[in-house]
Amino acid sequence: MEEYIRSRVPWSTEPSLKFKAEEVGVDFDDLIEGFKEGKSDAEMAGEFDVTEKLIYHLRDHFMRHGLGSIMGQD
Repeated sequence: MEEYIRSRVPWSTEPSLKFKAEEVGVDFDDLIEGFKEGKSDAEMAGEFDVTEKLIYHLRDHFMRHGLGSIMGQD
């Protein structure tokens, strides 16, 4: 039996992590460096002068979608 797979457009309406970080005043490169160094949400929140909850959501976006949210299938 043949399985039908619909072709999907390689784009998403979800903003990129870079856009989200810049929108809230967090330096994107420093954010990624913090993730790389294994810093906690509390440490990074203190460095960026934002809430831990904000860092949590940025980290969650990174873990779920990576740097962008572009997904698709040919």
